[in-house]
Amino acid sequence: MIPMTPRGLGQLQKELQSLLTIDRPAVIEDIARARQYGDLSENAEYHAAREKQRHIEDRIRQLEHKINNANVIDVATLSGPKIVFGAIVTLYDEDKMKSSTYQIVGMDEADLAQKKIAIDSALARELIGKEEGASIELSTPGGEKHYVIEKVEYKAHFGSENPF
Repeated sequence: MIPMTPRGLGQLQKELQSLLTIDRPAVIEDIARARQYGDLSENAEYHAAREKQRHIEDRIRQLEHKINNANVIDVATLSGPKIVFGAIVTLYDEDKMKSSTYQIVGMDEADLAQKKIAIDSALARELIGKEEGASIELSTPGGEKHYVIEKVEYKAHFGSENPF
């Protein structure tokens, strides 16, 4: 099963719908148009369109697999002191003497600019199962980082974006 939030599932479904209804039909038209130019062995437009079609079909298969194997976790129904998937965690960086807040989300939802870290990231793996007040150490390319977990919370939406 692939953990994700309802928002993450919605994003995947939206991308799949776009590929099925917009991108796939458009590339089929491109291939048909390129075939009209004659000799396919030397037809660059035909080969480019076929390559694009392969990428689209691969992505459709990936999305269908992820959607069919989604373990959708509604963060709004979670609570408790331990950090689990979906938790919004405020960390105090002891080296920089600064706090930062992150949400632990599925791989396809991760976006560091929005402070959303993937469940399989080193930081998330270190946080899972810990509670407020716990200290963690994380090895990074820049050296050891030391954090204290200041706050653990669970909300339906993290940040200012729309849920879908």
